[in-house]
Amino acid sequence: MPGRATLPSSRQSAAAPSRRHRRRHWPLVATLSTGLLVGSAAAPAAAGEGHPGRGGGSDRGSASTTVEPFGTAPDGTPVERWTLSNGDMTVRVLTYGGVIQTLEVPDEDGDVENVVLGFPDVAGYASDADPYFGSLIGRYGNRIAGGTFDLAGETYQLPLNDGPNTLHGGPDGFDDRVWTATPVGNERVAALRLELVSPAGDQGFPGTLTTAVTYAMDEHNRLAVRYEATTDAPTVVNLTQHTYWNLGGEGSGTIYDHELKIDADAYTPVDETLIPTGEIAPVEGTPFDFREPTAIGERIRVADQQILYGQGYDHNWVLDREDDGAREGSDSEDALEKAAVLHDPDSGRTLTIATTEPGLQFYSGNFLDGTIVGTGGSVYRQGDGLALETQHFPDSPNQPDFPSTELQPGEEYQSTTVFMLSN
Repeated sequence: MPGRATLPSSRQSAAAPSRRHRRRHWPLVATLSTGLLVGSAAAPAAAGEGHPGRGGGSDRGSASTTVEPFGTAPDGTPVERWTLSNGDMTVRVLTYGGVIQTLEVPDEDGDVENVVLGFPDVAGYASDADPYFGSLIGRYGNRIAGGTFDLAGETYQLPLNDGPNTLHGGPDGFDDRVWTATPVGNERVAALRLELVSPAGDQGFPGTLTTAVTYAMDEHNRLAVRYEATTDAPTVVNLTQHTYWNLGGEGSGTIYDHELKIDADAYTPVDETLIPTGEIAPVEGTPFDFREPTAIGERIRVADQQILYGQGYDHNWVLDREDDGAREGSDSEDALEKAAVLHDPDSGRTLTIATTEPGLQFYSGNFLDGTIVGTGGSVYRQGDGLALETQHFPDSPNQPDFPSTELQPGEEYQSTTVFMLSN
């Protein structure tokens, strides 16, 4: 992670023009159908070349998926940038790390801005300073204690890259790989399928893991992320997406006035190295209670030991689900349920997240330290973006009471998360 920084006291008003205060509204998740968003994007479609957006219509609902060259990875592998557009929202995805580089969406006045943090070139994402901006994370999202776990009678040791622990799959995780891209959209859904094969022993993990991730954006500004994976030997898998959001616009200042609601009565407390203790603790009466919309900055300075460990929020919430989401290896039969709502009262933008996963890691950008220059030319400081990572729980391979992340040969790992943008 980047070095630590002093917590800003408020949104940096100099970074962007101030707006009038908007009304607060909380749209519900409506007709969030996995079939609509992903299943309808199954047939390959031709991709245009050239500048992002070229080749697609400007009317909302006119989906287009285009591609252009975007430099090279450190090993010389060409990198592509794919643009998914519905005429209203535009998402740019890199084959390097499966990164969501930009996501442009209008506010309630119709002004379009990029609402995710990132870098202007591949070099930024390939650098050691990259805090996983917009990346696909694997093989195991979040932390594994001591970088070790037992599986099928064997002990596996992973490389350590987060103090005494392994974070986000190790120092050469899926965020640093070039994925193979295929457009799979149609006239209603702009979609891209990314594929990657991770050989047995990669970063210490057992089994050859064959992975596919599909980004699919429909006419209702819903971006679905569908994960699939198979293995030829017992292994552990926990894939996620690590976009940093700022609904006020990238580079506009902190997210402390964003209002967050998480549908969770409990969370998993951590030790000083941010590894879960194994306890599932109630959020009631703590700074982790986001059951009602709450400004992120309201309690981030509270003298709570858990807040001190993370220098803010960097914890896993145990989502309230009608379907408990406790899959064994795959959640293909688990329901897509609302997990969180993020709202920026200044711009009027709202992000609603639905997922099949049992957990949500909320990270408040605590280690952004003013040493990174983003896509818009602004310096990112602490709290200038936040991540909401749908996932199984951290360190599950070492926590028998947590939902299992084991995947066996003959099984298929499946997981879906939907990000809906509205204003």
